[in-house]
Amino acid sequence: MENIFEVQMLLDVKVPMKDGVNLSTDIYLPKTNEKLPTVLMRTPYSNNTDEMISKAKSLAKNGYACVMQDCRGRWDSEGVFYPFIDDGEDGFITQEWIGKQPWSNGKIGMSGSSYLGSVQWASAPYKSKYLTTMAPRVICCDFYNGLIYPGGALQLNVALSWGMRSNSRTGQNIDFHNWTEVFYNLPLIKMDEKAGRNLTFWKDWVEHPNYDEYWEQINVEKQWSEIEVPAFNMGGWFDLYSKETFTNYNGLKHNGKNESSKKSKLIIGPWPHALSTSTKTGDIDFGPDSMIDLDSIELRWFDYWLKGINNGIIDEAPIDIFVMGINKWRSENEWPLKRTKYQNWNLHSNGDANSIMGNGTLSKEKHTKEKPDIFNYDPRFPVQTVGGATCCSPHIVPWGPYDQRVVESRNDVLCYTSNILQDDLEVTGPIKLILYASTNVTNTDWTAKLVDVFENGYAMNLCDGILRASHRNNMSNPEEVIPDKVYKYEIDIGVTSNVFKKGHKIRLEVSSSNFPKFDRNPNTGKQFGTDTDLKTATQVIHHNDEYPSHLILPII
Repeated sequence: MENIFEVQMLLDVKVPMKDGVNLSTDIYLPKTNEKLPTVLMRTPYSNNTDEMISKAKSLAKNGYACVMQDCRGRWDSEGVFYPFIDDGEDGFITQEWIGKQPWSNGKIGMSGSSYLGSVQWASAPYKSKYLTTMAPRVICCDFYNGLIYPGGALQLNVALSWGMRSNSRTGQNIDFHNWTEVFYNLPLIKMDEKAGRNLTFWKDWVEHPNYDEYWEQINVEKQWSEIEVPAFNMGGWFDLYSKETFTNYNGLKHNGKNESSKKSKLIIGPWPHALSTSTKTGDIDFGPDSMIDLDSIELRWFDYWLKGINNGIIDEAPIDIFVMGINKWRSENEWPLKRTKYQNWNLHSNGDANSIMGNGTLSKEKHTKEKPDIFNYDPRFPVQTVGGATCCSPHIVPWGPYDQRVVESRNDVLCYTSNILQDDLEVTGPIKLILYASTNVTNTDWTAKLVDVFENGYAMNLCDGILRASHRNNMSNPEEVIPDKVYKYEIDIGVTSNVFKKGHKIRLEVSSSNFPKFDRNPNTGKQFGTDTDLKTATQVIHHNDEYPSHLILPII
């Protein structure tokens, strides 16, 4: 649509909440007498940034009222900021306020990424009659499993660095902290203080290491059946919410309250948390086709739902994925793909899979009587995070694909590598590892990573996961392990879409740490968050006919 409207601004309009707190709201209106559809963006990062103002003016020029609001306790809004707690009701009240304004036509769409996506999901179950659609980017709905404790392990880097940036009324510069020193500080419960802040929500997160009522109250996954509007989900393969992008899409499509909510869409590219800002993510340039104008796609979505323009977007396939390796876009109708053939790729070795210099292999051949692999996990010297699906400070922990050979040179990283592929092999879908393992301590961690090994040896990480041994059965009631007893662990390694090219190899890394993406398990079994002791664990990975450890790959 042509940009035809001049724009007027109404700044710092106070919108009252239920408890009397006033939220600062900037409104951008096209100069017209017509009643307008509204795009609402609620942010803890200031509604007065260049990026926000630019988007607001662009939408207003295209005939939308654009409402940009500071979340409570942030910037010019009153109240106290505490992540995720007040966003549902505050968003609902704001929607009701917008719907009654003289310039409103009664239709509201919500936009924004990360926290700006979470506020969309939080408000939707309140069912304002004015909320018509959403476009959440890079976010989860279950903050325990999706953000703070995936696999039962604390997602340390993002929880602390984001918390440090966001704890006060305005943004905090954390770029000059010695993060290496900060992350090694113990106990965890006081790590915020070591970094120079006293964060109430950090301490609450550390004091709730299991899924309980604290997390239940902010889990929108339990409320999908109450949501009546569709969502256009946007994500990246190297975003920490890559898996959750699909979880949210499927959750609403299969459980939404009406037919509109089931008309949701999804797009995912080879992007990090910032999405489509460059053709290059990490080390890899995914080519010119990898960059997409997501704002233009979002505008088509809003034009259909808020203006009633029959532009065909609703008739297109609901899912668009970028297939890495061949670097091409492809439209799909469901996730996981119906045509998926799940293959078991078994772990093998002669008992010495330690590092890429070892003899670990990965193949579809069945297990026989094989020696287990053994390594020592010393939390004083954890395996370092090198890229991956991380957030939100790439100068602290880089995001995206990087050469993993520095990681794979360690003796405490087991490497299982396939033979050279004779043909292209597409892997698209959720990745899972079934691991049979024992340890000589009462609690420890297991990590796994899927890697594409190029012909020149370059080892490109695709996705990774972790499972805290105590949380192997569920996330609410942890159970210690009996030392030296073999347990079956199902490790969620995430999602990907990648063609392993002819001449490449498939590699699986197995270890017990991925730091500082995740906290170090001290291996002591003591109360979480209070421990200052560290204990070395002896880890045994079994792969034989009795304990058939295997990687499950979704083959297309």
